[in-house]
Amino acid sequence: MRVLMLPLLGLAMSLAACGKDRDKPVAPSDTPATDTAPVTAPTNPVVGGATMTPTRTIADNVAAAPALSTLATVLRTAELTATLAGPGPFTVFAPNDAAFARLAPGVQDQLLLPANRASLARLLRYHIVAGYLTAQELTARINAGGGTATLATLAGDPLTATMTQSVITLTDVNGNKSYVEVADARQSNGLVHVVNGVLVPNLG
Repeated sequence: MRVLMLPLLGLAMSLAACGKDRDKPVAPSDTPATDTAPVTAPTNPVVGGATMTPTRTIADNVAAAPALSTLATVLRTAELTATLAGPGPFTVFAPNDAAFARLAPGVQDQLLLPANRASLARLLRYHIVAGYLTAQELTARINAGGGTATLATLAGDPLTATMTQSVITLTDVNGNKSYVEVADARQSNGLVHVVNGVLVPNLG
């Protein structure tokens, strides 16, 4: 595939348009509405055929999860692997491979270009929140906020958390939505929630 070098503004426009052009993450439609947190298993969930080990770091578990292979690649490219191997704690909303596949054609290749490394790092930091936020804690914050909670990310821009039926829903500053598919994967330095859409901060 031929890759075109885009300036920062062009990349920002491409990503901002993703919510219009890409296949949108599927919202749950057959789950009864509830104000309680999703039930999670006492042991760590399986992600893409691999169980995340709670004694390993976020960086190590992401690298070992087949369904998060694209995330592992972009974390290395953005030089953020060391951050997610650090003490934390961090809560990571981890886009699965299907989430990256929903980006508009060519955007993923553009993000991997050296010239766009800073933008890629900002995009990834937008999926990271300081602290240890379980699904139960997120649901409690949403309920306490009258149906909405604002999450401060490492990128600086906020994420908005709501509930769609019983599923935690995240909305970025561009209006794109992403849904938590796998909650509460415990790590030695935090927690991972697997999401089905890539969230985009302000990049202009």
